Amino acid sequence: MVNAINDALDIKLKEDSSVVVYGEDVGVEGGVFRVTEGLQKKYGENRVFDSPLAESGIVGTALGMSIAGMRPIVEMQFCGFIYPAFNQIISHVSRMHNRSRGKYKTPMVIRMPYGGGINALEHHSESMESIFGHIPGLKVIVPSTPHDAKGMLISAIEGDDPILFMEPKRIYRAIKQEVSEDKYIIPLGKANVLSQGTDVTVVAYGAMVREVQKAMVLAKEAGISVELIDLRSIYPIDKETITKSVKKTGRLITVTEGPRTYGVGSEIGQIALEEAFLHLEAPPARVSGFDVIVPLPKGEHHYMQDSYKIFYQIEKTVKY
Repeated sequence: MVNAINDALDIKLKEDSSVVVYGEDVGVEGGVFRVTEGLQKKYGENRVFDSPLAESGIVGTALGMSIAGMRPIVEMQFCGFIYPAFNQIISHVSRMHNRSRGKYKTPMVIRMPYGGGINALEHHSESMESIFGHIPGLKVIVPSTPHDAKGMLISAIEGDDPILFMEPKRIYRAIKQEVSEDKYIIPLGKANVLSQGTDVTVVAYGAMVREVQKAMVLAKEAGISVELIDLRSIYPIDKETITKSVKKTGRLITVTEGPRTYGVGSEIGQIALEEAFLHLEAPPARVSGFDVIVPLPKGEHHYMQDSYKIFYQIEKTVKY
C-alpha cells in the first residue's frame, strides 16, 4: 500500500502542476512511514515540502491554496494528531462551498495513517472515521488494498471536494498485490463485494477486511457461507450494495475498529433495518472496538478485532 500511494502521488504531481504535497516530515524524510519517499528529490522543495509542526496551520493553508485554484495534499503524521486541525476542518474546509453558494471549491486531500495494531503510543492508534463521516461537506475514504489505495487516491485528488483519505497503517506493508503502473481511477462512494455468500453479510473496511477474510476460513469449515463487502467509503456510504446483500442473506454483521457507540457499524445496521427489515433473520450485529481510549502496547491486543472474535459473531448470528 505504501508503494501504491506513493505511485498515485507521483502520477498527479507529474501531470498537474497545481498539486502540492506537504506535512510533517513528508519532504526530506519521505514521511514517518516513507509513503512520500523520493518525491521531493524528484519534484523539488516547492512541490513537496516539510511543514511546521502545526496541524491547524497545515490544513488552514491548504484551504487557502485550494480556494486559489491549487490541489494540496496534506499529511497528518498520525491520525490522533489531527485534532488541532479540527476547527479548520469543521468550521471552514467542510463549509466553504456551501458558505460561498458554490463560488469557491476546496479540492484538497487530507491523508493520515489511522488505526491500531502496531504497538504505538497514545494519539497514534485512533480510529475516528465516524467523527468525520458525520460532518456535512466532507468525504471520508478508507482503502483496504494497494490497488484500491492508488485508484481511490487519484480520484480523491482529481475531485472538487475536501476528502479525508484514511490509510490503515497496520496493513501499509502487510499486503502485496499487483498494481498497474498506469493511471487508473476508482469512483468514490462505491463499495466492493469481495466474496459472494448466502448465509450472512459482513461489512468491513481498511485493516478489518483482512481479519474478516481470515474468519471466513473458519466459517467455511463450519459450513457457513459469508458475503464480504469492503465498504471503501465511509461517506458517501453505498446503501444500495449493502441493502441488496442483506436482502439476499438475511443477516448483517459489521466489523469496525473504532469505538462501538455511535460508530459506522451503527449506521450500517440502521440501513439494514430501514431498507431490508422484512428480510432479516437475525438482528444486525457489531464487532467493534470498545468505548475506551485505545490501550498502550501491552493491552492493545485486547482492544483489536481478530478472526476468532469475528467468527464467534458470525456463528452466533447464523444460529440466532
